[in-house]
Amino acid sequence: MSRRDAIARFRVPPGKSVRLADYDPGWVPKELRGLDKDTLKERLKRLVEKSIAELSTLQEILWASDCYALLVILQAMDAAGKDGLIEHVMTGMNPQGVDVHAFKQPSSEELDHDFLWRCARVVPARGRIGVFNRSYYEEVLVVRVHEELLEKQRLPAGPRGKAFWKMRYESINDFERHLARTGTPSLKIFLHISKEEQRKRFLARLDDPKKRWKFEMGDVREREHWDAYMKAYEQAFEATSTEESPWYVVPGDHKWVGRAIVAEILVQALRNLKLQVPKISLARSRELAEVRRLLVKEKG
Repeated sequence: MSRRDAIARFRVPPGKSVRLADYDPGWVPKELRGLDKDTLKERLKRLVEKSIAELSTLQEILWASDCYALLVILQAMDAAGKDGLIEHVMTGMNPQGVDVHAFKQPSSEELDHDFLWRCARVVPARGRIGVFNRSYYEEVLVVRVHEELLEKQRLPAGPRGKAFWKMRYESINDFERHLARTGTPSLKIFLHISKEEQRKRFLARLDDPKKRWKFEMGDVREREHWDAYMKAYEQAFEATSTEESPWYVVPGDHKWVGRAIVAEILVQALRNLKLQVPKISLARSRELAEVRRLLVKEKG
């Protein structure tokens, strides 16, 4: 799987209409089609390991340069595998330089602020990679599907309907442009699974005592709104996939396919920052040379 495939095939073109039906959640690289499940998994794991090795090197330079940060936003339907992706792709990097934040139902304090506040306060610092497991996009996805949730947000009087959602998209774009201008580009990943694959994963959770804790009745009820969610995602992608902060629709029916693609996308995103190992001053070079001389002398 080439980096060009990872970037171009799954990137949502800015300003274009989006149909999720055009993105195959069960996609597998052509050269790997026809392999049995175990062989496919092993081949893809090796691809992920190769990408992680490069990610580790790039992360070190990101930290050393202390100029940029990277924000990775993960969105998906339930059981798409966001947690597993974080576990298998991010674990190869230095955990001291990666911040992972999972956003659940807003608290009373969070509802007393604007919808971007709870995410804005944990945007990664320079030199770090931040991962949002769900994000402020829930406010144009879940809340758009269940508009009754707006009543809990105690919003001031103003436009509702299409005009309201247009304003939220504009706020998101303004926020992400601000981050990009100040050195924190956003990389937005939608793990795209089919409704049938989600059904299978729910059943697997129910059949495995070790995984039953993951199951919530609300997840099944949300399946009744599947089409509404797909439409909400399409509208969000059309409105917020930009050159500075693109969306990627990544196939998720085969977990290791999605992980391999995301790992490659992350590598390319960090490469695009054109990071450089910091240069040290002449005075610092002389100081280090003296330190080296003393250490060598100490052995004698």
